[in-house]
Amino acid sequence: MTDVNEAALHGLVGRVLGDLGGAVSVPLVRIGDALDLYRTLKTIGPATADKLADAAGCSPRYVREWLAAQAASGYVHYKDERFSLTPEQALVFAEPDSPVNLIGAFDTAAAMMENQPKVQSAFKTGRGVAWGDQAGCMFCAVARLFRPGYVNALVQDWLPALNGVVDKLKAGADVADVGCGHGLSTILMAQAFPNSWFKGYDFHPGSIAAATAHARSHGLTNAQFEVGKAEDFAGRDFDLITCFDCLHDMGDPAAAATHIRRSLKDHGTWMVVEPLAGDTLEDNINPVGRLYYSASTMICVPTSLAQETGRALGAQAGEKRLAEVIRSGGFTHVRRAAETPLNMILEATDGG
Repeated sequence: MTDVNEAALHGLVGRVLGDLGGAVSVPLVRIGDALDLYRTLKTIGPATADKLADAAGCSPRYVREWLAAQAASGYVHYKDERFSLTPEQALVFAEPDSPVNLIGAFDTAAAMMENQPKVQSAFKTGRGVAWGDQAGCMFCAVARLFRPGYVNALVQDWLPALNGVVDKLKAGADVADVGCGHGLSTILMAQAFPNSWFKGYDFHPGSIAAATAHARSHGLTNAQFEVGKAEDFAGRDFDLITCFDCLHDMGDPAAAATHIRRSLKDHGTWMVVEPLAGDTLEDNINPVGRLYYSASTMICVPTSLAQETGRALGAQAGEKRLAEVIRSGGFTHVRRAAETPLNMILEATDGG
């Protein structure tokens, strides 16, 4: 072997081994979540493997091996033959409403792996993989992935960052949530602002059915869901239209922007929540960019290419490209109203 930097090679091998450790942890984390092992350990820990197995109704031998893997990964704490969750570990694995709960990310990673044959074939054909045709319950996993961010920031931070929008919502406004998926964002807003009316639209019938059932289970009377595409959904004269982590997935985001502008009242607001990204690849060579580019390759680009036009902006489109798309629909003012480590929140208006 010639011209090999041994230090660089060892560093690369070390990173890859770390990545492989994370990859093989995906099924174990999902088992721990599905069988309530994390939540049970949070409740009873510190505990022996046998005690956890008994409390969770699982086989002690399997639980011992699972706990050993979790301890080696740093996902659970081990000391004096007892296992427990630190407060930080509990936030990530055992508390569904935590802003840093990442179980949905593991579900999404599993769905991406299952989706490999379809996307791999699309690499050769250039065709897309439709949202409803992706492997497993991709839309379920993605809904769970986004949930912590929406629960902890949408009503508390994002809507208040928009000019005058909260006052309208408190008084009573008409709102369309376009690309609503399972309706979590719609329901959170409807619960927070009972004087307003919320209409969720999504092009995937299965997601609309799930959103409708979700709203019914919460007893909401000010939210309704309907199948509709971003470029031609029904309804007019909305005070606020929202798009959560979906503009870059659309086949024709420019057409969507145009239709959304026409569907707003004069001086209405379009809130666009998108993955945080810089405007160049160099800006996005970091851990967040790594996650989003990978997810974009397996989910976002195939979804867009399966639709008419198929512009395929990608999850790391960046604020400049997104603003260009938004302005092409007739919006004159676009600004970044807020951001999180994973998202940017854009406000688009006609400037009135």
